[in-house]
Amino acid sequence: MKSPSGNGGILGSGMHVPPFELKDLSGNTQSLTEILARGPVLLALFKVSCPVCQLTFPFLERIARNEALQVIGISQDDSKATKAFNERFSVSFPTLLDEGKQGYPVSNAFGISTVPSVFIVETDGTVSQSFAGFSKRDFEEIGKRVNVHPFRPDEYVPEFKAG
Repeated sequence: MKSPSGNGGILGSGMHVPPFELKDLSGNTQSLTEILARGPVLLALFKVSCPVCQLTFPFLERIARNEALQVIGISQDDSKATKAFNERFSVSFPTLLDEGKQGYPVSNAFGISTVPSVFIVETDGTVSQSFAGFSKRDFEEIGKRVNVHPFRPDEYVPEFKAG
């Protein structure tokens, strides 16, 4: 499948996000339109077995404690595995399911090849920031945007981890 970016990469800054509808962990459908009506959103695509996702999600949880930017996880696993992941890593922000039995529609539409992949989508549906893997610098930029410190001074945080 050719990615929306046209170059085999993930959706980049300035690109428009394709519309989607996914089920949440309660079985309710949410659309991108409904999400963006509530404000800009950070979408984090992940897989429960991914060690870099396991590193990333506690920091996303800290970022989610703001009023300016929604944080939504998009899991490539089923509801049962995703609920267990969320419990294990104390994830309280909403999570949607982009399951293999549906052909990973959002993962494919966003052109991702690794997880985690993170996208900040503005209310007009354009991407303002995207990255794959874990990037301390990108998390710090997001933290500045929402006035949240994603890292504590006493924590060791790697600069980058590939997904």
